[in-house]
Amino acid sequence: MKPESAPSNGWETTSVRSQWLNQHDAGRLISFSLPCPEVDFAAILAAAAGSSRFLWRDPDGVTLAGFGTATNLIAYGPERVSQIQAQAKQLFASARLLADTPALAAPRLFGGFAFRPDFVPDNIWTAFGPAHFVLPHYQYLEQGAERWLTINAFIAPDDDPDAILPQLREALSARIEQLAGLDGAATGAAAAVAEVNYPLTMAAWEEIIATTTNRMRTTELEKVVLSRVCELRFHDDIPIPAVLAHLDARYPDCYRFLFEPRPYHAFLGATPELLVRVDGAALRTMGLAGSIGRGADEATDAALGQALLDSAKDRFEHDVVVQMLRQRLTPVTTELSVPDTPILLKLGNIQHLYTPVSGRLKEPAGVLPLVDLLHPTPALGGVPRELAME
Repeated sequence: MKPESAPSNGWETTSVRSQWLNQHDAGRLISFSLPCPEVDFAAILAAAAGSSRFLWRDPDGVTLAGFGTATNLIAYGPERVSQIQAQAKQLFASARLLADTPALAAPRLFGGFAFRPDFVPDNIWTAFGPAHFVLPHYQYLEQGAERWLTINAFIAPDDDPDAILPQLREALSARIEQLAGLDGAATGAAAAVAEVNYPLTMAAWEEIIATTTNRMRTTELEKVVLSRVCELRFHDDIPIPAVLAHLDARYPDCYRFLFEPRPYHAFLGATPELLVRVDGAALRTMGLAGSIGRGADEATDAALGQALLDSAKDRFEHDVVVQMLRQRLTPVTTELSVPDTPILLKLGNIQHLYTPVSGRLKEPAGVLPLVDLLHPTPALGGVPRELAME
């Protein structure tokens, strides 16, 4: 039985597909990788239209692109982060890697969590669970001069992985040949906006701001991050690969991402913010709060940056974030480096106050416990956290 979201465009052979299971509790995960020529990530995503698609590109030059679904991990409620970690641990406990490949080319889960643990998906988010991660059927890695394509599949518990290896190699080799022939420019044209709509009226929005400001004067509330929805409607389907290619060209110093667990239900964007990264015992995060625009020339840009560094309001908001990171990370680390003074992070159209934070974990257990510990930071929620989230 083929993975339920795998592409059905002739990129797989029926003989191999019939032996794969799409539920990890019914079988054992096997993963096989082969070197691959360089392929434009947007071309991969365009060719995989109609299937689930995933992307992660970071400022350090790592690209991970995936398509098709080998399995889903879903959890709910306040314990959703630890539940996903337990499911992932079970998934990978008996996994078999059938080749020596770089660590990044090993099976990767793409996904995320709802901002609030009590979130109930509305009509926009029906394809996304409160905690939802996907193991892609195929995943492409690009890091430096290395490029690999990996196939993830499930076999029956009593099947011999080595016996299936020739079929996996055949399927993967055929896929690599097809990827090598893709046109990097075939990502689709930009879609024209037909309508812009704010479900929350300006009057209602201003009332929320006034109420929140009053609460900050009369309670312990120090900071709150407010937002409202902006809906864009287009004449035609949104060409996701073209949007990502645009973001990639415009914001190379940001993290560019796509999570599309169901075809044409996508969460994508580009952000400079890193909540946390864990490599073994090493952790990395950042304080990023306080912003100002870029100048039209070097002198104006430098003046704007200095104004941001000198702003008491922005420095206070930034310090709130940094102190939270220090407070929450100190008990779980043996070493923690937190600079006393922020620097400027300059992006294409904006510059931020930026404090890089690094450390060593006392008891490394992956990235998810740190996600649970840090989310939401004051940069996204507020201070105190519980009061700001009400």
